[in-house]
Amino acid sequence: MTIKRVSAGSRFGTRNDTCQVPREHLGPLGRRERRCGVMKRRVRDFITCARPFQWFYLTLVLLSATALAQQDTSDNNTCDWYCWVEERIDSLQDQIDKITKYLFPDEGSPDPKPPGSYQPSEPPKSVPSTFGTPYVISEPSQYAPSSLAVITVSTTAPGYPSNTNIAAEPKPEIESRDGYRSIAYFGNWDIYARKFFPQQIPASQLTHLLYSFADNREDGTVFLTDTYADAEIHYDGDSWSDTGKNVYGAIKQLSLLKAQNRNMKVMLSIGGWTYTNEKKHMDAPASTAEGRTRFAASAVQLLKDCGFDGIDVDWEYPQDTNQGQQLLELLREIRRQLDEYANTLIYDDGNGGEMKPTFLLSIAAPAGEKNYGNMPLGDMAETLDFINLMAYDYAGSWDKTTGHASNLYASSSNPSSTPFNTDSVIKAYVAASVPASKLNLGMPLYGRSFTSTTGLGKSYNGIGAGTWEKGVYDFKDMPLQGQTEYYDEEAGATYSFNAETGMLVSYDTVDMALRKAEYVKRLGLGGAMWWEVSGDKAGEESIIRNVVASLADSQGSGIESSSNWLLYPDSKYDNIANSGYATKRR
Repeated sequence: MTIKRVSAGSRFGTRNDTCQVPREHLGPLGRRERRCGVMKRRVRDFITCARPFQWFYLTLVLLSATALAQQDTSDNNTCDWYCWVEERIDSLQDQIDKITKYLFPDEGSPDPKPPGSYQPSEPPKSVPSTFGTPYVISEPSQYAPSSLAVITVSTTAPGYPSNTNIAAEPKPEIESRDGYRSIAYFGNWDIYARKFFPQQIPASQLTHLLYSFADNREDGTVFLTDTYADAEIHYDGDSWSDTGKNVYGAIKQLSLLKAQNRNMKVMLSIGGWTYTNEKKHMDAPASTAEGRTRFAASAVQLLKDCGFDGIDVDWEYPQDTNQGQQLLELLREIRRQLDEYANTLIYDDGNGGEMKPTFLLSIAAPAGEKNYGNMPLGDMAETLDFINLMAYDYAGSWDKTTGHASNLYASSSNPSSTPFNTDSVIKAYVAASVPASKLNLGMPLYGRSFTSTTGLGKSYNGIGAGTWEKGVYDFKDMPLQGQTEYYDEEAGATYSFNAETGMLVSYDTVDMALRKAEYVKRLGLGGAMWWEVSGDKAGEESIIRNVVASLADSQGSGIESSSNWLLYPDSKYDNIANSGYATKRR
């Protein structure tokens, strides 16, 4: 996958150019900065504090940035340019700081740390989620793309649709049957540091894809969080001269994937750890009828405009039973408006009958009793199509001892290694009147690491470098060099350990994931869910691929089969509304 720069007006674009999308992307496990965002912030801070010297240095910076912009980003030397310019700015910044402090002792330069940056806090007592979300510089007034996008991504990923016209002939509808679900989250930040693009999603293996994350304002209005990734970035086959108002980015690519993979439903996931736990964005609108109505209406509007098959709500977490009831009322309002809109989309099926969509509604649900105890689970299950149980992050850097992060059972011989366990959570949900068939078992595509330890349930001193975040490694990087993998039969968990270095990583191996697939079948659960798709390995070592094969070959009904919906005539985007799929609307 390569990225190439194209000419589109000024080199530095407008306020909505590529450097104005969220410059710090919190992936599922932490903050990631796009190089151009960092560069622009440094230039801005540099100019701000330069005071009387700013014009001289502005000229210098602009010349450097112009030279940089002229470099093709596919050039292997581009990073050298970035690093050289950053070094020059760092050096000049130090000199300006000294002069500014001398000339302007009461003013100086403020700490450029953006609001919302990660700040260490007291270790949480409850299990935190890995559902981190992108940091947003400013909320878009609308979720429409700007008129300028300046990067085109070229890809040859397997399964990428060769015809990128949304009006291309889709594959026919599929026969519906009950079966196991195969669900994965995909973050809009994945295209940056992770370099994982929509075309790489294993669409043929999934029944549902949850696109993460949308956020909401205090009044309840739901909006997309990364205009560039969501709606602007141009991929191979996307024209720069299309007529009308069109959407690109992940929204268009997911529509293409839906057309060629009719069993994959794409849902918009709203919330996540950062927006709902750290920033408490869902608290206010959920507390009033007006806020819930606006939340639901704006979520359904995004579904209309972007061609989603449903809504996933990830509130982490209602803090008391009152908020739990508010979540229930919010879900009921979303369900009401989803069904109301679905009833307006009735079409002739070509055989004398009619067809209309069934838009889906789900939640990401906690595994900690402190959290799910606040939620009216049975009543919620009646409103929801399914529940995605976050059965991971049972142990991590917030604990005093090492432990399994996603074990099935409790360990009686080493209880310190299993502070939580999945089996007890499943039983609690079922006891609360949640049908087992509506519960999808969440599995991690990453591992939690500990350093300077002698084993499970032991003290440690450090958490390791991680793939994108300290203490967290993508499954595709497992096992680390020099590590030996182990299976803890009593706990129903796997991990890797190097006794010489004291490094321990808790994660699911393929074999462990297959054991969990057997657990899903044995308990009659709804299926499997993964956080998140970019962490998986490719080919025969893929956890998703192996689990889906196991569920499909079971003596049960195999993988669930139901067609996604392709007709969105009320979309504000011409290439979604005029897709060419429509028959006669009644």
